[in-house]
Amino acid sequence: MLTTTAIDETKLNEFLGRAVGDIGAAISAALVVIGDRLGLYKAMAGAGPMTPAELARRTETSERYVREWLANQAAGGYVDYDAATRRYTLPPEQAAALADETSRAFLPAAFQIITAAMKSEPRITENFRTGAVVDWCDRDPTLFSDGERFLRRRIWSEGSRYP
Repeated sequence: MLTTTAIDETKLNEFLGRAVGDIGAAISAALVVIGDRLGLYKAMAGAGPMTPAELARRTETSERYVREWLANQAAGGYVDYDAATRRYTLPPEQAAALADETSRAFLPAAFQIITAAMKSEPRITENFRTGAVVDWCDRDPTLFSDGERFLRRRIWSEGSRYP
């Protein structure tokens, strides 16, 4: 039962700001996975400014969805947008982190780990009720392949004894 205590509006608004940031991050995580799987980042890397139509043609995807994806990516600072030309660019720093799988800064696989972990939520919620354990073998298999993909460049860096 909720109590009727005074609410500090400043604290409430600070909390809501953090929560909305988390919500945006969760949505962006899914969109980073989509951009990686569809090759959107790789198609933009080094290509210069492009319209949603140009990116859609280059990746054989729907212009409508690419336009919305680009709008989200620009809002999050993942791509740059030039309002005068209505074109989007993937800056070289973001390209290193989002399009270059040989880069130690490559991030999409980390975002894929998040989506794989979220797939386990129903079982974990049930385990809170029952006390059961989620075995590693019961996890979404992409958790392991994406985990390896993410860690590969960090563990097997130049000069490392690993391949």
